[in-house]
Amino acid sequence: MYKQKTLKSSFSLSGKGLHTGLEVTVTFNPAPADYGYKIQRTDLESQPIIEAFAENVRETQRGTVLFKGNVKVSTVEHALAALYAAGIDNCHMEVNGPEFPILDGSAIEYVENIQRVGIKELDALKDFYVVKNKIEVKDETTGSSIILLPDNEFSVNVLISYDSKILYNQYASLDDMNDFPTEIAKSRTFVFVREIESLLDAGLIKGGDLDNAIVIYEREMPQERYDKICAVMGVQSMDATKRGYIMHKPLQWDNEPARHKLLDIIGDLALVGKPIKGRIIATRPGHTINNKFARILRKNIILNDVQAPAYDPSVPPVMNLQQIQAIMPHRFPMQLLDKVITLTDLYAEGVKNVTNNEFFFAGHFPEHPIMPGVLIIEAMAQLGGTLALQITGEPKDYEAMFIKIDNTRFRQAVVPGDTLLMRVIRTAPIRHNILSLKGYAFVADKLVAESEFMVQIMKKDNN
Repeated sequence: MYKQKTLKSSFSLSGKGLHTGLEVTVTFNPAPADYGYKIQRTDLESQPIIEAFAENVRETQRGTVLFKGNVKVSTVEHALAALYAAGIDNCHMEVNGPEFPILDGSAIEYVENIQRVGIKELDALKDFYVVKNKIEVKDETTGSSIILLPDNEFSVNVLISYDSKILYNQYASLDDMNDFPTEIAKSRTFVFVREIESLLDAGLIKGGDLDNAIVIYEREMPQERYDKICAVMGVQSMDATKRGYIMHKPLQWDNEPARHKLLDIIGDLALVGKPIKGRIIATRPGHTINNKFARILRKNIILNDVQAPAYDPSVPPVMNLQQIQAIMPHRFPMQLLDKVITLTDLYAEGVKNVTNNEFFFAGHFPEHPIMPGVLIIEAMAQLGGTLALQITGEPKDYEAMFIKIDNTRFRQAVVPGDTLLMRVIRTAPIRHNILSLKGYAFVADKLVAESEFMVQIMKKDNN
């Protein structure tokens, strides 16, 4: 069982922006369930709020830049990576400038402050994007690619490759997000000296220095040109014949650049809007292909807002037919729940195997058998009854009655041979012994019906 999370309390961080050089402060605040990540520009009169979604990214040169109209916030990826890796689903961020502070070029200060203020569980279900099929994006021009494969958890593998004698091929991986603070968060952004002039000409990295990035000097240039770059960076002149890493703080790992690319992927995929269950394999990633990939996932999520339960018939159910009958009064021909495969205090998942022998097919319809929609709702209601009775802690002493139905939609016919997969989710705390539920029914990965309904929980009269 996974619940949504937010911060226990607020915290702020201040520093200069990497690209603007402005002194900025960003504040991270707790947010309610289903809020997601949102960023507010408090320095502007209207204080606009930008939703942190992949489709709101318009620029990806040397960072991820979110827009709402003409208002933008850049360099958000390190903070979002820290939130995502910590399992935080909901956070309201306030910043008094057009970008987040670069700090030391890593995510470690964000991580340390999240750990300091703590994380709070919310009374709402965490909604994962479960990867069921391979998804791949390639850029033939750059040789970049990202592959997403099905997996039980979220993990990332990264390979980077540069035409450089200093920064050669590197590999980094993260199999457990719990290792993010120690293995990834301290990895810093990096830049080649040969890129600095063009970046400055583009109006970027005005706040860059030898304390907030890994700086790589790997192609010898004339001393005069090197001196000019050093002057722009505000550092003492260096010998143009000596190549290598020139930042003040040495590498923390031999593969620190690859680890930072992994950090960036996590931050950019945080813009998908849901935590992911799948394995990322990225080759030569960057913000551009990261965002292209995140946009594809966002489209899949929008088109398939609710995913079918994962069902493996070889795995023993949480409740079999006899166990369901021990607490529920339904019997043939009206028992429409064969198995309960997941049961928590927030949601339940179950199975109804639809066979040609169902009593209702004799008249609905003999030449074109279709399961009546009202019985699909009844099956979901019976699953909701098991959830309601489980919450009491004494299911055999109570009974659950289906008392209300709202906002029902049928999307596809259910026919003999289908396996009906159902999920019911608690949408509000129990009030006056009434449980409000949202139910979904699927055949394979297709949503076939959905409905909101209420179940009343009553003590049995054993007299």
